[in-house]
Amino acid sequence: MASKKPTVAPELARVHQAIACLGRLVDAFRHRREQLALSVGLSDGQWGVLEEISHEHFMPSMFARTRDSSAAAVSRTLRQLLDKDLVSVTLSKSDGRQRAYTLTAKGKRIMQTLREERALAIEKIWLKLDPHLVESFVSFATQLSEHLERYGDKSREEWRALPDSPHRGSSKEPSQGSFSKKSREEWRALPDSPHRGSSKEPSQGSSQ
Repeated sequence: MASKKPTVAPELARVHQAIACLGRLVDAFRHRREQLALSVGLSDGQWGVLEEISHEHFMPSMFARTRDSSAAAVSRTLRQLLDKDLVSVTLSKSDGRQRAYTLTAKGKRIMQTLREERALAIEKIWLKLDPHLVESFVSFATQLSEHLERYGDKSREEWRALPDSPHRGSSKEPSQGSFSKKSREEWRALPDSPHRGSSKEPSQGSSQ
């Protein structure tokens, strides 16, 4: 079997440049969202919950799981939105044990403002770019996302497969204090462990 071709310096430099560009893009996107949210008196997190409520069948517990957040944090944000008179809550008609959240008139106006601002940004930025560049970006971003997701899944599966992992066979993420001394050493020895050879403790999300 042919040996792997070693990564030459120029290729590695381009990869680091790409990673730096991705970080800059993420920061710019996050900053712009925070600016838009602040312009209507919201935080980015409040905007996310308000936007989700604007769609049907909003469930706080489901939202918390999909956003990798805690139920307590989502409940706190909901209370803040209720205090701002942006959402209202009633008992669900289909299940009296569940609460149904809807936007108030004020909440709908704020969401409309945010959508108009976002549409304007798309018109002024995205629609002025070369369509071929956008198409290439979509293709590249899709491939990169899939590779990162598979890599993260592989790392978690290898951690769960450790002989003395307390969550062996479980879908629960590793967290601080979950490791015995032996499992910590085995975790660090994994080929794709971010702390391979390090004395740093693995923590929530370290396997991603």
